[in-house]
Amino acid sequence: MAFVFSTPVRFADVDHAGIVYYPRFFHYFHLAFEELFRVRMGPRAYVELLDRDRIGFPAVRAEADYRAPLKFGDTAVIALTIARLGESSITFRYQVSRGAGDDATSVVCCEGQVVSAVVDLKEFRSVPIPARIRALFADLVEP
Repeated sequence: MAFVFSTPVRFADVDHAGIVYYPRFFHYFHLAFEELFRVRMGPRAYVELLDRDRIGFPAVRAEADYRAPLKFGDTAVIALTIARLGESSITFRYQVSRGAGDDATSVVCCEGQVVSAVVDLKEFRSVPIPARIRALFADLVEP
């Protein structure tokens, strides 16, 4: 099961060629990541995790494969799954499609993954994934 988030492709997302500038896909990945917390835990959950609990998810590896263009005015549909839920790191997998997600006319434009360490932001050291975060992601883990 994937968490799915949609956002319009904005003018600021495209380059002179009229297609989404490639690093913007990483921005789309992060938007879906933040939206997951907002939808499942409330509008301030991610900020509170960072500011109050001092738990962060810095990226330690990121990659993307580009399959088809996205253009200004398209809808970017971002599907987020968990490829690996480790002890102190999480591998997030993303698929960005143009269209309505599971609609037969949708086109996969980009696939990528981001490995995030789970860290104590006060000491900036790796920590075990908190139980409530593990539970938040449990249904997103790929078989």
